[in-house]
Amino acid sequence: MVDVGESLRAKGMRMTPQRERILDAVRRLGHATPDAIVEAVGADGGAPLAPSTVYRSLEVLEELGVVSHTHLDHRSPTWHLADHADHLHLVCMGCGATIESDVEHASGFAGNLLAAHGFVADIKHMAIHGWCEQCSKQRQQ
Repeated sequence: MVDVGESLRAKGMRMTPQRERILDAVRRLGHATPDAIVEAVGADGGAPLAPSTVYRSLEVLEELGVVSHTHLDHRSPTWHLADHADHLHLVCMGCGATIESDVEHASGFAGNLLAAHGFVADIKHMAIHGWCEQCSKQRQQ
């Protein structure tokens, strides 16, 4: 994993206590919206952080390659550690469940895009909307 403090210093920044708390919250939560991160940081015993501080810190941490985000729906992005970005997100439009799937399951799709358009897809940021097995069965009845 990237040495965050060193990467920040190389850009003339430093690892602030706020950034450390935000990174810790992302580690604990796994996948989290900025609002969930604000809530988690507010519950960690330290002073509450403004949502704008959380957003700015997430952007800096993403620029460093420490965190990454995915858009699971039309609302806020979901953030996670960048080294956890090795899967697809299957989002059920029926029950709202999110299922993680290996990126290899989309390799054919990515290959088709490359062959047809010369487009190199970053499938590890992919969220596919549809229906989980249970909701699909209910829809068919």
